Amino acid sequence: MGIVGALLLLAGIVVDGGLVLAARARAVNEAYEAARSGARQLDFAAYRRAGEVRLDPVRARAAALAYVAATADSATVEVSGDTVTVVVRAVQPPRVFGLVGMGAFPVSGRASATAQRRATGAAR
Repeated sequence: MGIVGALLLLAGIVVDGGLVLAARARAVNEAYEAARSGARQLDFAAYRRAGEVRLDPVRARAAALAYVAATADSATVEVSGDTVTVVVRAVQPPRVFGLVGMGAFPVSGRASATAQRRATGAAR
């Protein structure tokens, strides 16, 4: 393998490893923001009728998917009660390891957000 091979391996670990960690952090951030976007989609008819804060599941799912659609990533969205859970999946292409034929690195991030009332009683 020699010194050149060892340096190439070290560079691949540092560069591609750092890119994978950054891609995972980006996926988690996108999942959090998409879940928050979905959790803001309240069922206003239920709120006006009974003062009940609950999600409109169709609008919540659509809002979360729309947020992720603005990125190059894909997502799955689950709405359960007042909680929106988003899993974002992304692919990070290798920079250094790609020179030796290594394929892309799949990464994912998961986050949930819940519709809540503020201390004043107003819905968030």
